[in-house]
Amino acid sequence: MLRKALKKTTQHKKITEFLKKYNIPQEYFAANRKMISRGVLIGLFIAFIPMPMQMAAVVAVTPFIKFNVPVAIAMCWLSNPVTMPPMYYMEYLTGSFFLGIQPEPVELTLEWFKNNLSKIFIPLYVGTAFYSVFGSIAGYFLVNWLWVKSVKKEQKNK
Repeated sequence: MLRKALKKTTQHKKITEFLKKYNIPQEYFAANRKMISRGVLIGLFIAFIPMPMQMAAVVAVTPFIKFNVPVAIAMCWLSNPVTMPPMYYMEYLTGSFFLGIQPEPVELTLEWFKNNLSKIFIPLYVGTAFYSVFGSIAGYFLVNWLWVKSVKKEQKNK
């Protein structure tokens, strides 16, 4: 169902005219299994990284890898002001576990972050690397599996 909606939307006249007008390659809006899966992979990878301008990072990757850019940008929105604190805290705890260090008790104040950034930086990014790599790979394979399952179900119903 979603697969058909994506294909129909990307082939809409206004979208194709927009892509032609600004000379944007159509591959960046392609709605096939390969491009959608790659979009999920790139988007989730970047979504787990604590950094500003994640959507700009998605666009910066486009010259090197072909993927569905709108899907990747949508995946970046998984880390938003509501989800960031628990995501980054989970990444910090995971990084501390992997490094074998005792995590600092966290306070959600700017003063605490200014004073403790040097202590939490490495554990945070170790946890970030773990979730970025494994979360994006899991998302990639999940989308591939769901896409194939959807196609097989549709063929079976015909």
